[in-house]
Amino acid sequence: MKRTEMTRREFIAAGGGVVGILSSKTAGIGSRAGERHLQTTPGLQTPPGSQTKIQVTIKGKVVLVKTQDRGEGVKKCLEILNTNPFQGKNVLIKPNFNTSDQTPGSTHNDTLRAILARIKEMGGKDVTIGDRSGPEPTEQVLQKKGIYDLAGEFDAEVVNFDELGEDGYVKVNIPKMHWQDGFLIAGPVANAECIVSTCCLKTHQYGGVITMSLKNSVGIVPAKGQPFMRELHASPAQRKMIAEINIAYKPALVIMDGLEAFVDGGPMKGTRKMANVFLAGTDRVAIDAVGTAILKDLKSNDEIMRPPVYAQEQIARAVELGLGATSGADITIETGDKLSEAYAAKIRRILVS
Repeated sequence: MKRTEMTRREFIAAGGGVVGILSSKTAGIGSRAGERHLQTTPGLQTPPGSQTKIQVTIKGKVVLVKTQDRGEGVKKCLEILNTNPFQGKNVLIKPNFNTSDQTPGSTHNDTLRAILARIKEMGGKDVTIGDRSGPEPTEQVLQKKGIYDLAGEFDAEVVNFDELGEDGYVKVNIPKMHWQDGFLIAGPVANAECIVSTCCLKTHQYGGVITMSLKNSVGIVPAKGQPFMRELHASPAQRKMIAEINIAYKPALVIMDGLEAFVDGGPMKGTRKMANVFLAGTDRVAIDAVGTAILKDLKSNDEIMRPPVYAQEQIARAVELGLGATSGADITIETGDKLSEAYAAKIRRILVS
């Protein structure tokens, strides 16, 4: 397979981010073939494996909206964030499409529709929905969920990350990771101008424990004809490896649909509870920490209830990598109404307990 590999020198030059040189087959989202693309990861002062470790406190902001309406949840989250990452940009939406199961088994079409509408309203240019599924075949998921028709309503493109071809991936191989020989990521992700990650609120019974924004990144690593998912699921370091995938890119926005949650089981089917909440921000660690605190409030399983939020291995490893808020005390939760604020106060207490 032809692919670009990120070297140690490039990693250091990027300050802990990703440099990818992509072929013309890969450079389909807002870029020119062969162009170098740099994404930095704030807070990661030295690459993994370096002798020097610098402790840096990173603060994160999460918007919390109590709602029973997905369109309202997306709209209010963006209003409270008071930022526009889409204006004049080509946007890639990375949903949670590992299967076609009912939300929170997969991203709800109403959530995706609301995000597409807001991107267009806020001046986004070309929009692409991209993902790969598993264990259910990606094309089957896209067809069963009606994603092609939904995308067509907004003149958006759909990209199946399983079908990118020989030149469609970028190699990420940083020293001292838990991956044996690095991993590949989908070229459209490495090459995107603006990425929106939209995830669900749920537990993961197959070793992940939680599956939110950090876990959503597993879908950028190819499964079809590749060994990466076998390596991931067989490894005792699975949760750390999930976090490490996130060093490969930085989303411009994360939106979590938490109207319904799996408090046990997951990621496809599980024990449901209503949380009636939407979260948004740019800090994946903070988003997942707040999501985990919400699962605690919902009385989730022992793997959620027993350890403190920041003892979850996905979160702890992401903190080591400088990917987000370093503690519950470093997370600011912003709200826009009394109901949301009352719930946020409860979640803040859980975060620091």
